[in-house]
Amino acid sequence: MALKSGVWLETLTWQDAKARFHSGAVVVVPVGAASKAHGPHLPLGTDALTARALTQRLIERLPVVAAPVVGFGFYPAFTPFAGSQHLTADTFKAVMRELIGNLRGHGVRRIAILNTGVSTEKPLDEVAGELGEVAVLHMRLLGGKADSLFDNLEGGHADERETSVMLALDPRGVRMDRLAPEGDFQTTAATGDATRASAFKGERLLDARVEDMVTALRTRWPEAF
Repeated sequence: MALKSGVWLETLTWQDAKARFHSGAVVVVPVGAASKAHGPHLPLGTDALTARALTQRLIERLPVVAAPVVGFGFYPAFTPFAGSQHLTADTFKAVMRELIGNLRGHGVRRIAILNTGVSTEKPLDEVAGELGEVAVLHMRLLGGKADSLFDNLEGGHADERETSVMLALDPRGVRMDRLAPEGDFQTTAATGDATRASAFKGERLLDARVEDMVTALRTRWPEAF
């Protein structure tokens, strides 16, 4: 009987992982910074938490195998901010090549990267282009159906959308009383206006992004689902 839901790779035994891989499962590799500045009001782990949440929702919809979140990447704009971890583009690409190579060595042929960053888009597109048969889903391009909910679509970092998502996922971790002045990235590590953020908007955006992910994967590999 065909599987209806997915699973985190880390929860499987190696025998179970082998069976899933050899059945032709799509493996999703989430990429989200485990420690990167997100303004004065969001935790450093915002991207990793978002990547994990989106992937969890995806495995509830599709029988994919979700690899552990890759918590380090190419984030040059954030190096001045305390706690932000950054790899050079070459190092990041080398890490991704090796991780994907490991999966392919175990028989995986369908790999999708879920990318939550912006500066990581170009390096990941380059790796996907080199390796072939690797889909890259950039979070920035997902969830457009929820755009009408937001008062301010400008910004892009620790803004209304990202803050809304975090209010939905980890409200205790959001310090709305510390919101930065709009447009002062060099001193706050935030862009855009987050004052109208809400958990309701965040939940709707997460839903819209997952819907786009499901559609993209089904379109790319219809035979896998």
